[in-house]
Amino acid sequence: MTQLLSNIKVVEFTHMVMGPAAGLILADLGAEVIKVEPIRGDKTRNLRGSGAGYFSMYNRNKKSIAVDLNTPDGKDIALKLIDQADVFIENFRAGSLDARGFGYGALSQRNPKLIYCSEKGFLNGPYQNRTALDEVAQMMGGLAYMTGPPGQPLRAGASVIDVTGGMFGAISILSALQNRLITAKGCHITASLFETTAFLVGQHMAQFAVTGVPAAPMPARISAWAVYDVFTVQNGDKIFIGVVSDGQWIKFCKKFALDDWIGTQGFETNNERVDAREQIIPRLRSLFATFEKEALLKILDSIGLPYAPIVKPEELFDDEHLIASDGLVDTFTPDGHEVQLPALPVSIDGQRPNLRFHPPMVGEHSAILLRELGYSTKKIKDLLERSVVTETIRPN
Repeated sequence: MTQLLSNIKVVEFTHMVMGPAAGLILADLGAEVIKVEPIRGDKTRNLRGSGAGYFSMYNRNKKSIAVDLNTPDGKDIALKLIDQADVFIENFRAGSLDARGFGYGALSQRNPKLIYCSEKGFLNGPYQNRTALDEVAQMMGGLAYMTGPPGQPLRAGASVIDVTGGMFGAISILSALQNRLITAKGCHITASLFETTAFLVGQHMAQFAVTGVPAAPMPARISAWAVYDVFTVQNGDKIFIGVVSDGQWIKFCKKFALDDWIGTQGFETNNERVDAREQIIPRLRSLFATFEKEALLKILDSIGLPYAPIVKPEELFDDEHLIASDGLVDTFTPDGHEVQLPALPVSIDGQRPNLRFHPPMVGEHSAILLRELGYSTKKIKDLLERSVVTETIRPN
C-alpha cells in the first residue's frame, strides 16, 4: 500500500467534487485527511441523480468529524485540528470562511507552516466573486462549445473541470510542501474552475494563434488523420478506429484487402489522405458494417492500431484490465452498499493506492479525533449531548 504522504495531516472544509477531489488524491497517497462536516453531515451525501455518487467516489480514505462551527466549542475544536495540520483545503464561496474566522490570514497567524488551498470558481480578477460550477466553467471557458455539435454547446459527460481543478490544487499543495522544507513557511494556493477550463482548451487557442483559423467544435472538426472515427459494426455496436501513421496505413490496408490504396497517388501521405476522406470513410463504413464486434477488435489488435469499443461507465465494473491491474477499489458507500470504484490512476513501485478507510459516515471519527486532541471522555460526552459534535458508529 502506497503511504508516501503518511507524515502529512490535512483538514478539509469541502463539499461537492472539486475540494473533495483534491483531498482524495492526498488521502490515497497516504495523508491523514480529516473531513470537517456540518453537524448533520455534508449535504453532498444526499444528492440524487447525477450527484448520487459524488460522496462515495471522492471521500474514501478520509476521517469525518461533524462539528457545529456556530458554537464556541465547535469552532475551537476545528481550530485545534487546523493548528496541527500541514494542509487546509476549502471550496466555499469567496469570503465565506473569512467571515467565520477560517480565512487564510487568521489561520496562517495561528499556524505559519499551514498550506492553505482554496478551490474556487475563478482566480483574482473581475469574475472572482461570481458563483461558479463545473457547468458554468465549461460553458464560459470554451469546452462546452468544443464538445457539442455546432450551435449545440454540450457539457462533457463527467465533472472533468471539478476533478482537474482538484488535481491542480493537489499538485500545488505537493509543490508547497516541498518548498516548505526550505522556507519553513506555508502559503495560500488558489485553484479555479474557469482557469482550469482555459488551460484545457489552450490547444485550440494555440491552433487559432498558429493558423488564424478558429477550431471547430469536435463533432465538426477536420481531423488531423484520415481515419480517426467511430464506426458501426454488426448489431449496432460501435468501435473507434484510428490510423495515425503511414506505416499503420500500409498494415491496415493489407489486413483489410485494401491494396488499391497502397502506393496510390493521393493516398500515400497522411495529409493526402485527409484530403481524400470523402472517398475513404464511406468505403470503410460499409466494410466494417460486415464485421462482428469481437472479430474486428482482434484484427485491429493484431496490427497494433489505436482502437476502442464504445463502453458505458457501468460496464467498467467488468473490465478485465481494471480488474487485473487493481484498478477498482473495494469499498462500502456510507449507506452500506458494497461497490468497486476506480483507484487513483497511478502505480508507484508497481502498487496502486488502495483503501484504508471507507467513505466515512457522518462524524464516524469524531470521538477518536477529539481524544487525539486531548479531550477527556467526560468532555466528549458533554459535547455529544449538547450536539456540538455528532458521531455515527459504523455497523459491523
